[in-house]
Amino acid sequence: MNTAEFSKRGAVWLDALTCSTPLQPDYRPSVRVADARLGDHPARFIAVVPDPDNPFPRARSGEIGLVEAWEVARAVRDVVDADAQQDDKRREKRAIVAVIDVASQAYGRREEAYGIHQALAGAADAYASARLAGHPVIGLIVGRAMSGAFLAHGYQANRLVALADSQVMVHAMGKESAARVTLRSVADLEAFTARVPPMAYDIDSYASLGLLWKLLSVSNADAPTGADQSIVEQTLQAALDDIRADPSRGLGGRLGSVHRAASVKVRQKLREQWR
Repeated sequence: MNTAEFSKRGAVWLDALTCSTPLQPDYRPSVRVADARLGDHPARFIAVVPDPDNPFPRARSGEIGLVEAWEVARAVRDVVDADAQQDDKRREKRAIVAVIDVASQAYGRREEAYGIHQALAGAADAYASARLAGHPVIGLIVGRAMSGAFLAHGYQANRLVALADSQVMVHAMGKESAARVTLRSVADLEAFTARVPPMAYDIDSYASLGLLWKLLSVSNADAPTGADQSIVEQTLQAALDDIRADPSRGLGGRLGSVHRAASVKVRQKLREQWR
């Protein structure tokens, strides 16, 4: 599978899960926003997709750049603000589904000069604010979830769901970059990551860290069949029900894995010292 085919997954899955609902018209081509139903509940689906005509060259292959980050933040905050203004206080707060296939944050001089760190933080804060305001937020990883792009788009979700596919990966940086930073060859890095799950790229290793709510097997992650679509839809609905049944709006549920024992201990020590 080449990069071009791989990078279409965000658009393909957003279209499938929203039954080709028309996109919201006032967003840039690299950010797709659709309002549809998740089971019997209203939801907003958001994906960042490649745009070969993006005026920022570093953000043409599915990266999250300045524009993408601010647009994602706007898509999320518009839901929060609109639902907060409803006269009927009994209306349920809409779910937000981040469909995730993002290569990385956009690296470039212009991005750095114009504050991409603030743009990415704005997107992450929008998702976190929505979650804390009571909006169920679900992250669906269908492709790459790399670096600051994943932190900005989806990582703040109440529940993370991923496809069990060899092309689905989560990491802080690509293998070549990680090899340069660690002064290893790519082959050495791959041998190292086979022994250390937090450094690995495959989704099974990531799942072992306890950060995923569900890992799903589908027959075709690039062109989902009706059965694939049904499996994912049912899981997203189950995630929504699980979130609504959970009074906690935090992310503490991600600390249950044996690999997170040190993280749990650090948090315990910090609480003790804070008291």
